[in-house]
Amino acid sequence: MAEARAGGCCPPMDLFRSEAMQLVQLIIPIESAHQTVSNLGDLGLIQFKDLNADKSPFQRTYAAQIKKFGEMARKLRFFREQMVKAGITPLTKPGAKSDIDVDDLEVKLGELEAELVEMNANNEKLQRSYNELVEYKLVLNKAGEFFSSALRNATALQKELESQQTGEESLDTPLLLDREILNDQSKQVKLGFITGLVPKEKSMPFERIIFRATRGNVYIKLAAVEEPVVDPVSGEKVEKNVFVVFYSGEKAKTKILKICEAFGANRYPFTEDFGKQILMISEVSGRISEMKAAIDAGLFHRSHLLQTIGDQFVQWNTLVRNEKSIYHTLNMLSLDVTKKCLVAEGWSPVFGSKQIQDALQRAAFDSNSQVGTIFQVLHTTELPPTYFCTNKFTSAFQDIVDAYGVAKYQEANPGVFTIVTFPFLFAIMFGDWGHGICLLLAALIFIIREKKLSGQKLGDITEMTFGGRYVILMMALFSIYTGVIYNEFFSVPFELFAPSAYACRDLSCRDATTAGLIKVLPTYPFGVDPVWHGSRSELPFLNSLKMKMSILIGVAQMNLGIILSYFNAMYFKNSLNIWFQFIPQLIFLNSLFGYLSLLIIVKWTTGSQADLYHVMIYMFLSPTDELGENQLFPRQKTVQLVLLLLALVSVPWMLLPKPFLLKMQHKARHQGESYTPLQSTEESLQVETNHDSHGHEEFEFSEVFVHQMIHTIEFVLGAVSNTASYLRLWALSLAHSELSSVFFEKVLLLAWGYNNILILVVGVIVFIFVTVGVLLVMETLSAFLHALRLHWVEFQNKFYEGDGYKFYPFSFGSVNYEDDE
Repeated sequence: MAEARAGGCCPPMDLFRSEAMQLVQLIIPIESAHQTVSNLGDLGLIQFKDLNADKSPFQRTYAAQIKKFGEMARKLRFFREQMVKAGITPLTKPGAKSDIDVDDLEVKLGELEAELVEMNANNEKLQRSYNELVEYKLVLNKAGEFFSSALRNATALQKELESQQTGEESLDTPLLLDREILNDQSKQVKLGFITGLVPKEKSMPFERIIFRATRGNVYIKLAAVEEPVVDPVSGEKVEKNVFVVFYSGEKAKTKILKICEAFGANRYPFTEDFGKQILMISEVSGRISEMKAAIDAGLFHRSHLLQTIGDQFVQWNTLVRNEKSIYHTLNMLSLDVTKKCLVAEGWSPVFGSKQIQDALQRAAFDSNSQVGTIFQVLHTTELPPTYFCTNKFTSAFQDIVDAYGVAKYQEANPGVFTIVTFPFLFAIMFGDWGHGICLLLAALIFIIREKKLSGQKLGDITEMTFGGRYVILMMALFSIYTGVIYNEFFSVPFELFAPSAYACRDLSCRDATTAGLIKVLPTYPFGVDPVWHGSRSELPFLNSLKMKMSILIGVAQMNLGIILSYFNAMYFKNSLNIWFQFIPQLIFLNSLFGYLSLLIIVKWTTGSQADLYHVMIYMFLSPTDELGENQLFPRQKTVQLVLLLLALVSVPWMLLPKPFLLKMQHKARHQGESYTPLQSTEESLQVETNHDSHGHEEFEFSEVFVHQMIHTIEFVLGAVSNTASYLRLWALSLAHSELSSVFFEKVLLLAWGYNNILILVVGVIVFIFVTVGVLLVMETLSAFLHALRLHWVEFQNKFYEGDGYKFYPFSFGSVNYEDDE
């Protein structure tokens, strides 16, 4: 994002050290303060300091304006939520300067919100009434069917009773008292009933509780509704049953009503009169039609209003965000004693001074201010922020370094070397030019479509992969290169540059060691000879090659880290770090592992059979013994004794002198001094950024000595462990090669051997899936993490402190980007 924040204003520069920064002070007239901050937000080259850190947000000058724009932002968020629910996408327009008056926009947003809230409330009421009418119609239909069915059954029973009364009396004929009760209407019990709907999942508990609460003195009839209905209260679709509960007495009715409320059962009135039922169904159907038309009209009007808002939403949103950020920045400025000026302080790159001054002049002219803004550079001992002006290619590599720690101001930046070394170390572990081509195609897809994808919302993993598309591109290119060296294409070797230099003595030599091969042609010109693949000596040969290569690369990269510590010490004029850190570290590392690297190269060039393990072990255990057949060059024993002595001397060299010299410097600096002259900016920054100066008021010698002891022990032990850590290059390269070979031979070739088209198709599909899933995803991630560790721990800890802080300038572009997140 650095290139976006800087507005593409960076001149050609060196990425090795961060941009030269300056602390600037701006004295801005009140009348042009808003326009000045707005212009600086467009420019994006000043990181303002908060000069009101001791004040709460409510005590600051522009708290009321921030509250106003916060309320406007809330209304815009409300509009966005409503548009998302309605499926309306805001119209994206090119970012042009809007001429909208902020006060008019505030009034307009308030009116639109009130209108939209009223529409939503009316629509909610109409929708609830509509859902209630739909449920009422269902109750009328289902309960009407039950009552008509009951009426038919009662009529048939009455006729049966009358026919029995006209005939002869039998044992089943009602007694005299029963007849009197049947004939006397006043003695019959009058039953009441309640109708409504209850959720289907609650029907059984509902029925059981009513039965228990009334001691069984009820009759309940349930009828299932075929399709789910929208509940008027919750607004969600629910499966429901229509119920009719017959009861006797007011107490039973009260209990049933309470149970209905507890179960969320909606009750609706119903009449026994069949004619009235037909009229009610007709009336409810008519009201449903009217309600539906009213809802559709309301939704159309609401959709039209949201579409009108959507046409200008992006413009309004950008304006409100920018204005809010302007007043947030103005709140960081301190008010002058005269209350006519605002004083601002902030960091800016030195190269941006001219552009900042131009922006200040434009602001004074646009705001018709009689007095311009005063721009001046302040001298300070404060550590400036770190700013690297990156582009879309280098930003991903810089992010890899920044994830470990932001470089201290003008410290040597590992990101420059990471652009090459990171993909190269990855490729050593991932070397296969077939897999490299697959990675290359994936990276090219992201790069070709980057304009389209950069404006879209992507998933977390996809967005992370898209951000590192150029890292993947470099990893793919280096993987193709190392794959050609290893001569592996999905584990299959090819004679790419020339025929193999070896031939078989007889037919059985492929199962023998290399003793069965004779050299008949010149040495294979580039990479591993294809004849090694598949032979019995393939694994010992490639193991030896890759292990020694890992040590050479590791020692070279660690030496590079130590050399960079020299450039840091030279840049910050720290001679102690040169004499008592860089030189002894370089001697110690190369006396042991630099010497091992030299032995490896000598052994390769001379074809010697010397055992390097034996040489290195007995260099420590028996340094005076004769080497015998393990001697690689004349006077090797003498060289080893000298190197061992240098390694032993370099440890106290690192440990002892530096703390005592720092103590002497501190005494000399403060002896007899009450007042010291002010330093220049460069000198003060150098003193501040020198981490070993310990320029505090109190010098704790014990603390400095312990720190130096820890640093020395860490380096001495780290020299061994870091060198061993680089053997992961060999281990992961071997694992990747063997996995690729297993998948090819045990899946693809095995399926091919069956001479069955179905088995072959299945085998190809399985091979593709395991290649993509294991080798192109899991192995890529594994090699990436191991390369990351080698850079962070083994390389960067030799010189990189990473205790700086990033330069975050005030920029409208970054404000809008963060709000979108």
